[in-house]
Amino acid sequence: MKYHHILVALAAAVLVSCGSNTKEEQTTQGEEFPIASVTEAYQTERIEADNIDSPAIWHGPNGEHWCLATAKSTDVMVIYDAVTGETIQRYGETGTGEGQYMRPNGVAVIDDMMIVVERDNHRVQITSLPDLQPLAVFGADKLVKPYGIAVYKNGENTYRLYVTDNYETPDEQVPPAEELDKRVHIFECTLEGGSMTAKHVSAFGETSGEGVLHVVESIALDAEQNLLLIADEDASENTIKVYDLEGKFNGKVLGSEYIYSQPEGIVLYECDNGEGYWIITNQSHEQNVFSVLDRKTFQRLGSFEAVKTANTDGIALTQKAFGPFERGAFFAVHDDGNVSCIDWKQIAGALNLHVDCTQ
Repeated sequence: MKYHHILVALAAAVLVSCGSNTKEEQTTQGEEFPIASVTEAYQTERIEADNIDSPAIWHGPNGEHWCLATAKSTDVMVIYDAVTGETIQRYGETGTGEGQYMRPNGVAVIDDMMIVVERDNHRVQITSLPDLQPLAVFGADKLVKPYGIAVYKNGENTYRLYVTDNYETPDEQVPPAEELDKRVHIFECTLEGGSMTAKHVSAFGETSGEGVLHVVESIALDAEQNLLLIADEDASENTIKVYDLEGKFNGKVLGSEYIYSQPEGIVLYECDNGEGYWIITNQSHEQNVFSVLDRKTFQRLGSFEAVKTANTDGIALTQKAFGPFERGAFFAVHDDGNVSCIDWKQIAGALNLHVDCTQ
C-alpha cells in the first residue's frame, strides 16, 4: 500500500472539486469529510413485516451463492440468491425446537454452516448448508438477551464463537458498570462425525474505564491481528471498543472522528499480507454512511453511501468472485425490509481502495 494514503487524499480532493458524486459528512467533532456515492446492483424483495436485521454470505461447493438474512419479526431465515437477489427459500418458523426461531438477530457463516443468534430463545443455533439440517442448539443456560456473533476456525474441526449479550435491569435499563462483566460470551464448538458439541468457555466485559460495554450488538473479529471490535450503541457512546480474542480490552476506542450515529454493522476486508479494511455502519435514516478504516491503524480512508439504502443494521462482505461480481460484493440491510447488494469494484473505485488483495 505504498503511497496509498497520499492517493486517497488526492482522490478525495478531486471528488470534492467535482461535487457531483460526493457530499460532505459532518462528524461529531465538526470535521467535514467527503462521502462517495455508489449505486446498488440490486435490492431484494422488500417485506417490511420481516424486520430484516443481519445478512451473511455463503458460497457452496456446487455453485451456490446465498445471502442469508435474519427476519426478526417473522422468525425465519430468508435465503436469497446472492447473484440476483431473488428469494430462494424462507427457512424456519416460530418456536423453541430445532429449525425454529424466536427473534433471530445475528447470523454468521463459516465453512458449510449457518450460525444464528436468537434473542428471545436466548440461544445459538447452528444449521448445516445447503441441506438446512440442525447441528447444534446451545447457550440458553448462559445467555440472557443475545444479539450479535463473530466466529473463526481455531482448529481442524473446532470453532470459537463470540456472542454479545445485552442483558438489562428489570426495568429495561443498562445495568451499572460493575454488572457488565458478561457482555460477550465465548463458546467453543467441535464438529465430529457429522455432529457438533458446544461448550461455554468464558464471558467478559470491563467494569470500569473506557472499555465498559454499555449497549452491545454488533461484533467482528480479526483472528490474524488478535482483535475483536465490539460496538457500544449507548447514546452517550456510539463507539467501538477494541478487545483481544481472550476478552481483554486493549485500550483502543474508535469512533468520535467517524462515528456520529449508532455503529451497527462491522465487517473486515482481509488480505493475507495483513492489509485490508474495516467497514463500519453509521446507521441513520437521513445520512446512512459507511466508514472505511485501515485494517491495522484504524485511520479512516474514506466514506460512502448507497443511493437507495438507509437505516442499515447488519452488513456482510464477500471477497469471492461470483456471478457478475468479479471482485466480490458488499451487502447492507435497507430500513428493516430487505437487503442491498453493491459491487465491491464500485466501492473500491470510488475510494481508491484495493480492487482485490493483489492490486
